[in-house]
Amino acid sequence: MTNGNGNPPEAAPAPQLNVLAQYTKDLSFENPNAPASLQPQEQQPNINIQINVAANNLSETEFEVVLSIEGKAENAGSVMFSFELAYAGVFRIVNVPPENLHPLIMIECPRLLFPFAREIVATSVRDGGFPPLMLDPVDFVGLYRSNMERQAQAEAGKAN
Repeated sequence: MTNGNGNPPEAAPAPQLNVLAQYTKDLSFENPNAPASLQPQEQQPNINIQINVAANNLSETEFEVVLSIEGKAENAGSVMFSFELAYAGVFRIVNVPPENLHPLIMIECPRLLFPFAREIVATSVRDGGFPPLMLDPVDFVGLYRSNMERQAQAEAGKAN
């Protein structure tokens, strides 16, 4: 098979995703009621976790992706601990079709960052005097879909 001038067709360049850097942008841990909050508790605390993903274009092929994780543990109406983490990475993405770029940035990049952010949260909670908080795996595809649906509904609301 040739490309018409007697030469074999050129293969399309392979897609590439490279991690150029990973870093903690912001980290806050609060233990406002210590040492009372460190005493044995009669019941398990209620733990609320929120996760968000944001991205910034740094250049045509480089993107900063920020994985934000916020959490709070409460027991009997009292805050035991709370934390906020913004963990980021810079990714170089080349040879990816434009229709696949946004899902790649918002799903695969945070999936690569999550294990590192999970370890930072576990260590911070442990260093705060509590058992390490091991976050459950995150469905970044589901998070992406719900964010896209919410964005579509907001745009539809503006149009009416």
